[in-house]
Amino acid sequence: MSAETASEPKKSDKKASTKTSKFATEPGAQADSDSGLRTLIKLASHRDRIMLPVWIYALLATVGGTAYSLKKLYPAQSDRDKLGASIGTNPSLRALYGPLYDTHSLGALTAWRTLGFGGLLIGIMVVLLITRHTRAEEESGRLELLGSGAVGRNAPLSAALSIAVGVCFGIGLLTAVVMVALGQGAGGALAFGACLFAVGVAFAGTQAVAVQLTETGRAANGIGALVLGVAYLLRTVGDAAGNSGGAGWVAWLSPFGWIERVHPWAGNRWWVLGVTLAAGVVAAAVGYRVQNARDLGSGLLPQRPGPASAGPGLRGVFGLGRCLQQPTLLGWMAGIFVFGIVMGSIAKGIDQLLNDNQQVEKIIGRYGGVQGLTDSYLATAVSFLGMAAAFYAVQAVLRLRGEETSGRAEPVLSGSAGRLAWAGSHLVFPAVGSALVMAAGGLGVGVGAGAVLGDFWGWVGRMVRAGLITTPALWIIAAVAVALFGLMPKWTAGAYGVFGVLVFIAYLGPLVNAGQWFLDLTPFTHIPKVPGGVFHWTPLVWMTAVAAVLSAVGLVGFRRRDVSSA
Repeated sequence: MSAETASEPKKSDKKASTKTSKFATEPGAQADSDSGLRTLIKLASHRDRIMLPVWIYALLATVGGTAYSLKKLYPAQSDRDKLGASIGTNPSLRALYGPLYDTHSLGALTAWRTLGFGGLLIGIMVVLLITRHTRAEEESGRLELLGSGAVGRNAPLSAALSIAVGVCFGIGLLTAVVMVALGQGAGGALAFGACLFAVGVAFAGTQAVAVQLTETGRAANGIGALVLGVAYLLRTVGDAAGNSGGAGWVAWLSPFGWIERVHPWAGNRWWVLGVTLAAGVVAAAVGYRVQNARDLGSGLLPQRPGPASAGPGLRGVFGLGRCLQQPTLLGWMAGIFVFGIVMGSIAKGIDQLLNDNQQVEKIIGRYGGVQGLTDSYLATAVSFLGMAAAFYAVQAVLRLRGEETSGRAEPVLSGSAGRLAWAGSHLVFPAVGSALVMAAGGLGVGVGAGAVLGDFWGWVGRMVRAGLITTPALWIIAAVAVALFGLMPKWTAGAYGVFGVLVFIAYLGPLVNAGQWFLDLTPFTHIPKVPGGVFHWTPLVWMTAVAAVLSAVGLVGFRRRDVSSA
């Protein structure tokens, strides 16, 4: 074979080369942008095979448990009419629960009580889901590895949205089935389920934009939480103002306000659902557009370069831990403080909500003790804030595992920093930070209660004390996360499941009149019910000791295992 012949490419090789070149030069073509979508959906579903059933079960149990409790609390139409009158004349109650549009059906009462809280839970779920499968994967470098193969640019975002929207659809459908099984009208049940589905779609769309703005998953989750908080605040302000003019229109700026105005079992205004779904679709389209216009690994918001040399506060492993954990702590303190003010400001109207209903008084007593009605309600408010703040405690612990799996822990540990010092630099935040979050929550409740009840500084002092007393319950849940991190690192995320189960027992147990042995499974049951109740040190000491032992076991396990182990 001559050199000339050897240098000439074969026709088949030339044809293959032409095809490959065409594929490479048209990466933005629609046919290729979602390549590998089905495989990514399967992968994401496998990763979330434990977390998603827990979310679905928690939401369904919340709806079913609330419907069951409302049926027992307000069995007669006269009781429901009194409740409706109380809601209509009390702005604080409307701010907390939303407006009640109809009192003639159990379904309408259930929608009033659960749409706001259930919609918020679904919003949190989709924010975490979409960040987990997009920006977090991009930050870790795994998305770049996948993109080097036969995976289109839009496939990861499409997979995340498919999972989130599919789960929201399943929750909406199963919720409708539950309400029909409880004897409620099918039309209202479908509208109710569609509300939960639509609000999930709306926040999935906004999170598709949020993950394009920053370079880290933590910041993307922060933006998503900010969007949820602003939306909930707009709903609160609008509902408190009511429909008699003023700022009532503000609720129409929030997806939470939209789904309330669908009026399930009280008109079923389907067109409002169309607005909610359209907002989610438009936001998702913006997310796709921004994603295709930016570089992989970058965000639209510019990253501020750090100083050339570390200041005194950043030197050492504890300075690094503070830098990583402090923004989250401050955000939680601010959020819990604001919600504490809202809950405390309702104290003066709590007697209107009850309307001499002995069943409601009994349930509040199970939450907050057997003392006076106002004291019992305020103790219940602090307990609810503690249940929410327990999520922060778990989140702060799991930052350890995030640093480990991302590879950032190994360079730190390869220097002079010891394992216990590095772990302690993070664990000081679920320990001390939990107390600060609960102090902020108690302060908020005290400010709200003092503003409407008088004796401002007295209520502030009592409620801050109540918040701090709740802290050992958070330490127990955080200590479980530490133990999992040290002994079974692969299952560290299971701490969220433990958190969900314990909060589920504490929240729904009193509503469904569960047995005391069942309520005793959660640490929140053992917290002294203050203000007004009898204070005992014994349960606090025992809970603190148990949390210390679990944490010590986890740290010993971490010292003995390999770093970044599966």
